[in-house]
Amino acid sequence: MSRTRPAAPRRPPRRAQRSLESRLLAELESDARLSYAELGERIGLSKTPTWARVRALEQAGTITGYRAELDPASLGLDLHAFVEVRLRAAQHAEFEAAVLRHPAVIECFTTAGQADYLLHVLVTGIGALDALLRDEISQLPGVERLATTVGMKTIKRRAHLTDCATWSPRRA
Repeated sequence: MSRTRPAAPRRPPRRAQRSLESRLLAELESDARLSYAELGERIGLSKTPTWARVRALEQAGTITGYRAELDPASLGLDLHAFVEVRLRAAQHAEFEAAVLRHPAVIECFTTAGQADYLLHVLVTGIGALDALLRDEISQLPGVERLATTVGMKTIKRRAHLTDCATWSPRRA
């Protein structure tokens, strides 16, 4: 009499795993305060496997942290500006280090085109923006030229990254 091994549990196809992961990330992105039980209920898992998946996503670097979303205006920060910066010399490392330390710069991107960097700054008003540009940003290492665009009204705040990841162009 030969014994046969019980069949190994079947893993869901990779597509189903991605779908579950995507749903988990979308739920966390919408409300990171959900308990593991609530999160699991929303995606169709129990608490322990949900916790394990979240932990794996944290360890993989997909989930980089948790935070509260604050309303800038309630903190007196009413003016968003976007500053294109061109450097005169190859002082990228020094410029980037200075930008990382500056509290009014909330985002910084390297760019392709006329500018080397695009900064998103947030300040209390036009006087604060003038002081920031004249006294601080223009004095950062290597800065040659600034071009600033002031945001008049926020139409859409940051989109969910999970929505961006699922977007694809329409085929004509």
